[in-house]
Amino acid sequence: MIIHPQIQGCVARNCHPIGCRAAVEQQIAEIRAAGPFNGPRRVLILGASSGFGLASRIALTFGAGANTIGVSFERGPSDQGIGSAGWYNNIWFKQAAEREGYQAINLIGDAFSDAMRQQAIATIRQLWGEVDLVIYSLASGQRLLADGRRVRSVLKATGQPFTGWGLSLEHNALVEQTLPLASTEEIHDTVTVMGGEDWQQWMQALQDADCLAPGVQTVAYSYIGPASTYPLYRDGTIGYAKEHLHGTAEAINLQLAELGGHAWVSVCKALVTKASAYIPVLPVYLGLLMGVMKERGVHEGCIEQMRRLFADKMYGAEGVIADGNRLIRMDDHELDPAIQAAVSALWPKVTPENFTSMGDFAGLRRDFMQLNGFELPGVDYEAPVNIDALGELEP
Repeated sequence: MIIHPQIQGCVARNCHPIGCRAAVEQQIAEIRAAGPFNGPRRVLILGASSGFGLASRIALTFGAGANTIGVSFERGPSDQGIGSAGWYNNIWFKQAAEREGYQAINLIGDAFSDAMRQQAIATIRQLWGEVDLVIYSLASGQRLLADGRRVRSVLKATGQPFTGWGLSLEHNALVEQTLPLASTEEIHDTVTVMGGEDWQQWMQALQDADCLAPGVQTVAYSYIGPASTYPLYRDGTIGYAKEHLHGTAEAINLQLAELGGHAWVSVCKALVTKASAYIPVLPVYLGLLMGVMKERGVHEGCIEQMRRLFADKMYGAEGVIADGNRLIRMDDHELDPAIQAAVSALWPKVTPENFTSMGDFAGLRRDFMQLNGFELPGVDYEAPVNIDALGELEP
C-alpha cells in the first residue's frame, strides 16, 4: 500500500508509519548530538505518544538514561484505517529504547479513567516500586467522567467574539475564522477536560499507592503567549483551563510536601503540535513567530525545548528555575520584546495573497506533516508499506 497524506482543514486523517519511525529517529539523533545530562531515572509520562510528551520521553531516555512508562490513547491498524501516528511513535520509540537497554512500557487507553490509573500503578509496582518524575502532557477534546458523563471542551472566546485569519493546512491558504462566545457551561466543561483536576487525581492515586519516590517532581505543560494572542488563547476557554492547571500545581505541591516533592508547570513556547495546529487563528501567529525566531537563531522545536527544560531548567546545577507562581518559563525566547515587536509589525500586514512570503509558513506546514510521518528526509514515499507486517507489531 502506497500512503499519501490526507489532510482535512488542520487535521491529519492518516499517517505514514515508516515516516513516523524516521521522525522518532531524527529526534533521538538530536538528543544524542546534544550530549548527556543529569535527570530522573524512572518516569511516568501521561500523554507520551506525540508532541511535547514524546519529545520529553526521547530526551529523558537518550539524554539522561531514564526508563519510562508512557500512557496514550492511540489506535493501531484495522479495517478502519492504518492507525494513528502516535501508535507507531510508541512502537518505534520502544524498539529504539530497548535496543539501548532501557525499559519503555506503553500503556494504551484512556488516561482519564480510573482503570488506567490502576494499570499504571500496577506496572510501576511491578517494575520499580516508585517513580521520580510524573509528566502531565494530555491534550484531549473530551473526557469521560467516573459517573459516565462525557464532557467536551470547546475553543471559544469569552469576552467578545474574535475574528482573524486562520490557516488551512489542507489548502495552504488563509481563511477567515471566528471564535464565538462560549457559554458558562462550555467554559466549565473545558476546564473539566483540560484543567488540572485529572492531574491532581493522578498524583493523589500514585501517592496513595506509595508509587512516588521521596523528592518526586511532577510537571504539566501549558502555554500563555503574548498579549497579542490573549483574545484567542489566554482570554478564551482554553485560557481558563490553563489557569486552573496553574492553580492546581500549588495544590499538588502542598500535597507532595510530606515526600519533599514539588509540582511545576512548564510554560512552553508556541510550537507546531497536533493541538496547536487545531486552534483557530493561532497558526498564523505561529508561522510569523517561527520566521522571526529562525532569523535570530533562537527557534526551538519540541525536542530542543524539552531537552532545555530538563537539562537546564529542572535538573541543572541550579535546580528548578521557576517564577513565584511555580511556572518554568520556557517561553522566555518567544516573549523577548524584540521578537514580539517584529511579529507584531508583521501580523497586521498578513493577507491571503502575501502570507507565504512572510514568516515561515512553509516550515510550519513541514513540521505539521512530519508529526504524521510525512515529508521526512530519507523516506521513500512511493514505496509500498506492508500493512500486514505493521499489524503484527505491538506498542
